Amino acid sequence: HNGLTYWGLETMRERSIARVAREIDIPNDLASSERLLKGASDYNAMCAGCHLKPGKSQSDFTLGLYPTPPNLSLKGDEHGHDGDHDDSTYALQRQFWIIKHGIKASGMPSWAPGHNDERIWNMVSFLQRLPELSTGQYQILTARRDDTKEQGH
Repeated sequence: HNGLTYWGLETMRERSIARVAREIDIPNDLASSERLLKGASDYNAMCAGCHLKPGKSQSDFTLGLYPTPPNLSLKGDEHGHDGDHDDSTYALQRQFWIIKHGIKASGMPSWAPGHNDERIWNMVSFLQRLPELSTGQYQILTARRDDTKEQGH
């Protein structure tokens, strides 16, 4: 696609998300350690294959995706999707909406069918810390815990 086509598609996508996401209520405990840990193990299992982790710039899987998914282990201005890691209210609402509903024709699935809102908010919580993590910190936080089955589906 040419630049104008990309601009049009991205503008329509972002305006559509903004329209529906602004009504989403953010939990008060989003920065809690419990949410961070639960979100970390889910991110590693469900998201890292496409959106990568600290120390990775690509994977065999991301090489075949078009468009290429953003590397969420980088700060928003570094991965080319401004605001994704900004802790503003709208950025949090946007992340929640995208994880819950996905983005059609992009490869980003909806995680709502098998994951309740609580579990999705846990992933949003983890995304706020991800760009700050070293490879070692990421490995510690994402180690699968025995209670992940109890997080709810």
